[in-house]
Amino acid sequence: MTKATTKAATAKVEEIAADAQKAMTENMEKFTKGFEDMSAFTQENVDAVVKSAEIAAKTAEGIGAEMSAYSKKSFEDSVAAAQDLASAKNMTELMEKQTAFAQAAFEGFVAQATKMNEIYAAAAKDITAPINQRFTAAADAMKSFGA
Repeated sequence: MTKATTKAATAKVEEIAADAQKAMTENMEKFTKGFEDMSAFTQENVDAVVKSAEIAAKTAEGIGAEMSAYSKKSFEDSVAAAQDLASAKNMTELMEKQTAFAQAAFEGFVAQATKMNEIYAAAAKDITAPINQRFTAAADAMKSFGA
C-alpha cells in the first residue's frame, strides 16, 4: 500500500511539475513574442520618423530652390523695368510704365504666394504621412488589446 501511494504521489508531483513547466514555457513564449512585437513596432516608429525627416529635408531643399528662382526672376524683372522706365519720354509714359510694372509685380507676387502655399500644404501632408500611419497602427494595436 505504501508503495502504491508513493507511486501515485510521485506521479501526481511529476504531473504538476510537467504542467508548471508547460505553463512557464507558454508564458515565456508569449512574453518573448510580445517583446519582439514591441521591438518591431518601435523600430517601425523610428523608421517613420527618419522617413519624415528625409521628406522634410528634400522639401526644404525644393522650397529653397523655388524661393531662389522667384527672387532671381523678381530681380531680373525689376532691372528690366528700371531700364524700361529710364526710356520713358514724358511723365505720362513713365507713370503708365511704372503702373504696369507695379501691377505685374503684384500679380507675380500673389501667384508665387499661392504657389508657395500649395507647396507648404503638400509638404505638411507628405511629411506627416509616415507618422500618421504609425498613429493608426498604434490605435489598431490598442483596439486589439481591448478585444
